Parts: sequence; structure tokens; C-alpha cells
Amino acid sequence: MILIPETDYELTGIRAQGAGGQNVNKVSSAIHLRFDIPASSLSDWLKERLMHLKDSRITDEGVLVLKAQQYRTQEANRKDAIKRLHEIINAANQVKPMRYATRPTWGAQKRRLESKMQRGQIKQMRGKIASD
Repeated sequence: MILIPETDYELTGIRAQGAGGQNVNKVSSAIHLRFDIPASSLSDWLKERLMHLKDSRITDEGVLVLKAQQYRTQEANRKDAIKRLHEIINAANQVKPMRYATRPTWGAQKRRLESKMQRGQIKQMRGKIASD
């Protein structure tokens, strides 16, 4: 788990979208989180991995922008945005093991072909009976 210092990201309060009743025009409960990947304190390897993610939330300059507006309070949205940032960075930090191509066993091939033959025979039985 990688810890990100608070100096690496910028939090801004904005007005949330959607219904909000009387407070909709007064309270900035949503949070905009901006994380500048090239200027961050992460390792170069991790920065490179983050920059190559196919994520629409990452701008061409390498700034990850998250908008948190799920909760009614600004504090809850702030925690949610930081949690989501940690999840994205920790997911990029994990390297998936190499996948090696394997071949099906002889028995598996035989069972597959037998089931295909059986299925074909069932379908043949559905045809019309020829009358002479």
C-alpha cells in the first residue's frame, strides 16, 4: 500500500450536480481532487504506469481529476476522493503475473469432441423423417 502525502494532491470544494433542495445553490459539498502525476513524489516506474492507463480522468498533461459528490457532506466526499485516489494508485502498482499458454489435455480434447458429436446427433434427430 502506497501512502500519498497531502502536498501531492489539491482538493477544491465545488457545487454538486443534481437535486439538493434549498441548499443546492449555497453549499459546495462536492470535491474536485487534482493529482499531478509527473510532479508527484511517486517512483518513476509508477508514474509511467499511471500515465499509460487508458483512463479518461487523466488529462494529456498527466493530471488525474476525480470528482466526488456521492455524499451530502463535504468531509465525506473528501474522504471518498482520497480513498479512490489510493485505489487507482495501488491498482497501478500491482503487477499481474505472466500468463503462460497451456494446451488442453488429451482427455479434455476427447471429452470435448464426444460432447460435440452427441450434440450433433441430437440436432440430426430433429430433422424431418423421409417417407418413401
